[in-house]
Amino acid sequence: MAIGTEKLEVVEIIKPRTDNREYRRVILPNSLQVLLISDPDTDKCSASMNVGVGSFSDPEGLEGLAHFLEHMLFYASEKYPLEDSYSTYISEHGGRTNAYTSSEHTNYYFDVNADCFEEALDRFAQFFIKPLMSSDATTREIKAVDSENQKNLLSDAWRMNQLQKHLSAEGHPYHKFSTGNWDTLEVRPKARGVDTRDELLKFYKENYSANLMNLVVYAKESLEKIESRVLSKFKEIRNIDRIHPSFPGHPCTSEHLQIMVKTVPIKRGHKLRITWPSTPGIHHYMEGPSRYLGHLIGHEGEGSLFYILKKLGWATSLSAGESDWTVEFSFFKVVIDLSDAGHANVEHIIGLLFKYISLLQQSGVCKWIFDELSAICEMVFHYQDKIPPIDYVVKIASNMQLYPPKDWLVGSSLPSIFSPGVIQSFLNELTPNNVRMFWESTNFEGHTDLTEPWYGTAYSVEKITGSIIQEWMERAPDEHLHLPTANVFIPTDLSIKNVREKVNLPVLLRKSAYSKLWYKADTTFSTPKAYVKLDFYCPFGGNSPEANVLTDISTRLLMDYLNEYAYDAQVAGLYYAITHTDNGFQVTLTGYSHKLKILLDTVIEKITTFEVKPDRFYVIKELLIKQYENFKFQQPYQQAMYYCSLLLRDQSWPWSDELEVLTVLEPDVLSRFYPQILSRTFIECYVAGNIESNEAEIMIQHVENAFFKGTKPLSQALFPSQHLANRIVKLERGINYCYTKAGLNPSDENSALLHYVQVHQDDFKLNIKLQLVALIAKQPAFHQLRSVEQLGYITVLMQRNDSGIRGVQFIIQSTVKGPKHIESRVQAFLKMFESKLYEMPDDEFESNVNALIEMKLEKHKNLREESGYFWREIQDGTLKFDRKEYEVAALRQLTKAELIQFFDEHIKVGAPQKKALSVQVYATTHSTEETVDNGDRNMVNIEDVFGFRRSRPLYGSFKGGIGHMKL
Repeated sequence: MAIGTEKLEVVEIIKPRTDNREYRRVILPNSLQVLLISDPDTDKCSASMNVGVGSFSDPEGLEGLAHFLEHMLFYASEKYPLEDSYSTYISEHGGRTNAYTSSEHTNYYFDVNADCFEEALDRFAQFFIKPLMSSDATTREIKAVDSENQKNLLSDAWRMNQLQKHLSAEGHPYHKFSTGNWDTLEVRPKARGVDTRDELLKFYKENYSANLMNLVVYAKESLEKIESRVLSKFKEIRNIDRIHPSFPGHPCTSEHLQIMVKTVPIKRGHKLRITWPSTPGIHHYMEGPSRYLGHLIGHEGEGSLFYILKKLGWATSLSAGESDWTVEFSFFKVVIDLSDAGHANVEHIIGLLFKYISLLQQSGVCKWIFDELSAICEMVFHYQDKIPPIDYVVKIASNMQLYPPKDWLVGSSLPSIFSPGVIQSFLNELTPNNVRMFWESTNFEGHTDLTEPWYGTAYSVEKITGSIIQEWMERAPDEHLHLPTANVFIPTDLSIKNVREKVNLPVLLRKSAYSKLWYKADTTFSTPKAYVKLDFYCPFGGNSPEANVLTDISTRLLMDYLNEYAYDAQVAGLYYAITHTDNGFQVTLTGYSHKLKILLDTVIEKITTFEVKPDRFYVIKELLIKQYENFKFQQPYQQAMYYCSLLLRDQSWPWSDELEVLTVLEPDVLSRFYPQILSRTFIECYVAGNIESNEAEIMIQHVENAFFKGTKPLSQALFPSQHLANRIVKLERGINYCYTKAGLNPSDENSALLHYVQVHQDDFKLNIKLQLVALIAKQPAFHQLRSVEQLGYITVLMQRNDSGIRGVQFIIQSTVKGPKHIESRVQAFLKMFESKLYEMPDDEFESNVNALIEMKLEKHKNLREESGYFWREIQDGTLKFDRKEYEVAALRQLTKAELIQFFDEHIKVGAPQKKALSVQVYATTHSTEETVDNGDRNMVNIEDVFGFRRSRPLYGSFKGGIGHMKL
């Protein structure tokens, strides 16, 4: 034990059976409670500080102050006064950092390469010891908070959340607006003579006390070393023995219950949210009442509420469970996505929901259901995948505020005490007299009489008494609702298969005219799980907008048909998906390996015996039309990303063409087309994990037989001329292309810029140079363009990889400036960065190289992550499974002069070899923006996307065979 930490009674912290990490709880002399985690195998170290104060503690008239303070702590500290040096240090050493503010706590976290953890942890500790919050930074960061809020104004999730809060008791902090904006943090305080910075400092001083904090530190060294390091760095945090803020009472009084709120969303569609104020489940987390009720009300198997609503064509999704909870209050929520027919039958839907709740009352609390749920939870806990340390520490630090030490890792995830009385008391709260119903639909436009003040959401409220709901129950269709049957997908064999050959990379196990099987046994994770991916390349599945849409509908219908059967598999930790791709579809299965083949066989059987059910076709068609029509409500930066892909990817179709095709499609068209999709296909397969190689071969042979064998085979092998080629447009050297479009939503005041620099086709040496430039430039770009110039909350510099064609892109969204101005600022930044690169000291260059090497050598955390990495190589056709070794070797040889030469040739402003594309999406407010003349005579405006694509040469495709050549 480090001198100075409090000796505590040893409490055994419950951990998964497969977890060999060591844990220790300590309390520092200043009452800071800490959990230390030692993991000798980790590449990344991480920490999370959870401060027990959040937006509920915002002073009156300073909405968003807690959130604003969270932003400000990143700027600087007395010990490290250089602005943004904390984030720069983390970024330059392979890490990332972030924070979030919730109602009752604020969480700060980071990860970093292991060899830089000590200094990173010291910089992090200064947030809570002596931060600097300069006046200049304060004013600038209010703009960042305002930009963050601007981004949310047209988001239905944010709007509906605030509306639910608005319809609650004004005296309860739940009622407040918590994000903050320019008005709440600058205009209004100033008008009252209040200095926001003074209030910020006061809030920090009065609330950031060590006794309200919980710290998790995840490192490579022994617990003793970590403990001594934590003590030396965090003991100076002030402890003023602040009483833990508490907010007793429920935010909803009788006037906020028995109400139907009709509200107008931004996106087209209909949704029903039914909520009840309830006892917080955390008071009974060992009994798991909310989990039990959520499992049954949210079930999707035969006889469930969703099964009936889906059969009637009224709902497309349903979820149920506890939400918006604190220690003092909670809500139990059922959320149903409605079809147009469902919107016309909302009273029947509410009636059916209450009939199902009535069924639960009549059936009593079932021990076998609880035991089954408890067994699944126990299996999931003990065989959980390792996740990135940064995610792990955040979860545990939040738990430390709520649970006793033994349950810090478990939280509420292991219900083990069967208590029918507790479950019954929770069920008794779900009554017609206690309900709040929020019904969203664009059909209500012009039929509401109230406006929520922070987001401007239109709504109306009417009282719905218990007797009205009773009538709805009586009038609801007489459908056979019943409890689920026993789950047949719970695995009973969790043994680990013996791997004869320890191979670290995928091998080509089998190849035929019909398929290719890549196989990778689990030599790392020792988990009873597997990963199977089947990529069906169907030339007729994506060769036109019609083909694309029809293939998409068929995959959605297949998922729809399988839903009630496969839902139990998902509950038992075995997941599947059938997803549409640009050139066909993919089948993915991941989870426990024991019964995976049973599920795969059923999925393949459904694909091979597919028939179009007209009633389901129309439901899926309606859903898809809404999704296409809602494209215009995407954030402008997402629109810019879409246009960039459309410009670069050969054989990609615009959403407007696909929507036009979709609106006139009928079931018989799909019935005729579906056999054509499968008529010629090639299946690229990847099988990994707890499956032996002979099992994998038998599995794929079975799939082949289903499609290609028999008297009337569904599919034939591809002709050599039909094999897939992912082709990407090659931009012209020395040209700056510009594509400008008006934002699709006139109400959105955000403009966006995507500035893309295309560099090369996959090549180890060029890859590492590009990656190193991106690593070095990432944080300076964020600091200059967001922190200093305050262009917008969304400011990112990132790499781009289109089927092996590498580049780098800036993505910036702004309400304050138009895209042409932002483009000029990106050019100015690149000129500034040029100097930084030229003047970079050798030791800083070496440090960046080493950081990138460590990032490349970082081990995969779990089977799904590893499989995703190898699948990318297969999908792109690059097949460089040992890429890391070659790129690390190239990095060790790289000189600073070579990096500068690369920058000068490919990225520098005015470089003769540079290939650039600027995609500009402008808001109505920026439509008259003057063109910024930067003297660029090499600018080419793209007027017609498809004319541009046809006029440009394409890069060769790795899928066409060159992927098998060594780079």
